Amino acid sequence: MRDFDAYRFRSADRRLDLYARDYPAIGGTDDAASRHEQQGGGLPLLLMHGLTRNSADFEPLVDHLPGFRLIVPDQRGRGLSDYDEVAANYRVESYVADMFALMDGLGIQRFGIVGTSMGGLIGMIMAAVAPARVAALALNDIGPVIDEAGLERIRGYVGGTPAPAADWPEMAARFAKVNREAFPEFGEADWLAFARRTSRETPDGIVTDYDPGIAVGMAPDQDAVVPADLWPVWDALAKVPVMAIRGGLSDLMSAETLAEMARRHTAVFAPVVVPNRGHAPLLDEPEVIAALPAFMAEHAR
Repeated sequence: MRDFDAYRFRSADRRLDLYARDYPAIGGTDDAASRHEQQGGGLPLLLMHGLTRNSADFEPLVDHLPGFRLIVPDQRGRGLSDYDEVAANYRVESYVADMFALMDGLGIQRFGIVGTSMGGLIGMIMAAVAPARVAALALNDIGPVIDEAGLERIRGYVGGTPAPAADWPEMAARFAKVNREAFPEFGEADWLAFARRTSRETPDGIVTDYDPGIAVGMAPDQDAVVPADLWPVWDALAKVPVMAIRGGLSDLMSAETLAEMARRHTAVFAPVVVPNRGHAPLLDEPEVIAALPAFMAEHAR
């Protein structure tokens, strides 16, 4: 596992203590990203997780981007970041402001972004409001249209407070029950690794590693996490190179949305479809590894 430094920073509203992993770039490999970094052209990458995940979500990917410095935060209410006592603050605008505070605190002015699901929404808005700062954007199973079927599935499990699992195999079985259709090829070891990245141990047992309050903004009548109309945001990214990754089984991002994104985008647009994956690919799939490091090596500079 690639080593990282722990970094603490204040939220944009100065109320919360937030956490990020800071993976220094490493050299000595023969991949395109590492060669580009050794030539002095690589930029740091900001990797942002989805609604119920945390910085551990990118553990399958980080070893495939050795030539880049990787900044991987826990959004407020997740992982080692503080929970927000005001659930209404769990909204995209807050996350966007927090991420600019993170990068400003590190003295990083220009960077690439890899965003999974909600992290991709954050990335889209960051690139739209500060296009000079975002060199390239990779969106993992998210786009300007978010299918209602996927939203309903997420609402069905997010924010609940079930009894803690007695052990890791029990927690893995819970995740398998909810997500089996999205990862039909997973075995027991895969589900156990999934659970360990997404949960934490407590004196009472194993629980999901997020504040249940994040569910408030996911209600059907709320736009805190899913803004009502994202096409204007997408259109504002006209000059930003974008890689759009879609799980072939996704219930959140349709093939039609991917096609419309490509039609409306006038800069570099690189679509990648991962077969036998729903929402969302882990980003260690062969199709992603064949494309994402080279994309960032070419455009995050």
